[in-house]
Amino acid sequence: MKNENRNEEAVSPVIATILMVAITVVLAGVLYVWASSLAEGNTGDSAVFYDFAADGAIEGEPSVNTDDSLVRITMNQGQEINWAAISVKISIDDGAPLTCDKDSGDGSCSFVEFGTTDDQVWGVGDGITIYEQGQDLCDGSTTCKVDITITDTQAGKTIDTSSAVSS
Repeated sequence: MKNENRNEEAVSPVIATILMVAITVVLAGVLYVWASSLAEGNTGDSAVFYDFAADGAIEGEPSVNTDDSLVRITMNQGQEINWAAISVKISIDDGAPLTCDKDSGDGSCSFVEFGTTDDQVWGVGDGITIYEQGQDLCDGSTTCKVDITITDTQAGKTIDTSSAVSS
């Protein structure tokens, strides 16, 4: 009878040890999968950081004319991006956003590239000047706060939001 009790008592620690080893192996596997997916997500060109500088009206003060320059934006840091993938929106004094067209168009504003203009990309050192187009967005009687949003339409990401005062 004593011998049988010893065997029953010995089974419980063995099962507990096997369970602890199994739980440790499962936890190690879960942590490995989680850590490898984190490391995989941070590789490649996914971590591109942009820096833009926005300045108020460079080419004279806004007036009652409908073709005044409003702001100038220069890329200081970032990967080159094709002009076809750029969307530029402005908001004057927290008003409704307006989409600006490159060089010309039917909208209320347009933007013109400066810097290296013989390529199809916006790179470091290049920039844009945003103009009124057929509409007096900022008449010069007061200072106008211009909020600019630049979006990469291919990636579907906003790459910059800036503000400048046009006076």
